Amino acid sequence: MRRLIASFAILIFAAGWASAQTLYEGARVIPGDGSPAIEDAAFLVEGATITRFGKRGDVAAPAGARRVDLAGKTVMPALISTHVHPGFQKGLTYSAENFTRENILDDLDRALYFGISTVMSQGIEKGDVMYRIRADQAAGKLGGARLMLAGRGIGAPNAGPGAAAYAHIAYEITTEDEARSAARELAANKVDAIKIWVDDRGGRAPRLPIALSRVVIEEGHKAGLKVAAHIFYHDDAVELAAAGINTFAHLVRDKEMSDALIASMLAHGVYAMPNIGAPERGIHTAPPPWFDEPYLAGMLRDTMPAAVIARIRGSFASRDAATAARNKANYEILQRSLAKLNAAGARIILGCDTGLEDHPFGYAEQKELELMAAAGMSPTQVITAATSRAAEYLGLADAGTLASGKRADFLVLDANPLDDIRNTRRIAKLYIKGAEVDRAALKASLMRGN
Repeated sequence: MRRLIASFAILIFAAGWASAQTLYEGARVIPGDGSPAIEDAAFLVEGATITRFGKRGDVAAPAGARRVDLAGKTVMPALISTHVHPGFQKGLTYSAENFTRENILDDLDRALYFGISTVMSQGIEKGDVMYRIRADQAAGKLGGARLMLAGRGIGAPNAGPGAAAYAHIAYEITTEDEARSAARELAANKVDAIKIWVDDRGGRAPRLPIALSRVVIEEGHKAGLKVAAHIFYHDDAVELAAAGINTFAHLVRDKEMSDALIASMLAHGVYAMPNIGAPERGIHTAPPPWFDEPYLAGMLRDTMPAAVIARIRGSFASRDAATAARNKANYEILQRSLAKLNAAGARIILGCDTGLEDHPFGYAEQKELELMAAAGMSPTQVITAATSRAAEYLGLADAGTLASGKRADFLVLDANPLDDIRNTRRIAKLYIKGAEVDRAALKASLMRGN
């Protein structure tokens, strides 16, 4: 009941100006599509949609419209995260028993608090609870970040997601008929995409033969669905790109991505999720600078129990120098591959395995943006990957950019992320479908009982 009350309080607050006309003036606006920022901009929001967009003075306020002066602020599209796994962590526990409606909704609220409008769950989903949440959001009954889903992922026996909490979730296939049946069942359930695991999971499972991957890809495409692949080995990536895979849910991890592979990705329109945040944690033997960055650390304190934060801090010191050095060498492979992908103009999108243990919603995404920039992407390129390019991948024609006709999902920031990408954390206000989100109510809901 307490959860319901909190959710409705957030929704009621958000509904206040949802049907009004509001003219926002004076901010620097980052459109999100890679084009230059517009200084002293103005845009009119009517209901959930941006209807006029330009410079201050060029966009007139209709009679009776509310005016909001955003001088000194920066406005950008809300973030879109394409690789998440909600519902498994609750406080210090990480288990299948945590996969409940309430815990999933908490993760969606956490994402929203950090400025994320939409998340895509990538294949670790039990039962129909996620489908029901998606339907309730579409009907306007629930807030939180908009949920998209891939249902149960597909892999070879024992090759699906590895944690004990995920046991027996994925389809396990060994024949083309089983591959076809799994893909068709997911399409019938109206998933938003399909996820496959193809590698040997560190030797604990057989690799998924390319013939079976091709069947899933073909069936997915027949149903109008993109197919994402969890990869590790370069050889698998080469075969999958040629077979028509739509996205790599990780970068290649056994070696630096070759020029030939990247050329194939460009030719076939393959998207790439850097997914470097979780591996980066393993290179440290003491808390890194990002852990104590004031705005990131502040939002973590706002949304996660102190005991979890203390465990994350302690995890760095528990790692020996030799292990950290090996991890650093592997991490540098990812950095070099990402730099090459970016230089080649590949379709890079924000995706970071959010929801792994102690890799919390929203926090993981905001940290990933910093790491993408550290790997050589410009702030404009990082923002594009986390907004318009991610929306393009998810097929969201109304989201990801700030322009006339687009959904009014945007962040108002106290500082310019083009100067420092970490300024995406300096959220003054958040609007979803033209309505301001009550972030204080989100915080109170998430920290209930802590």
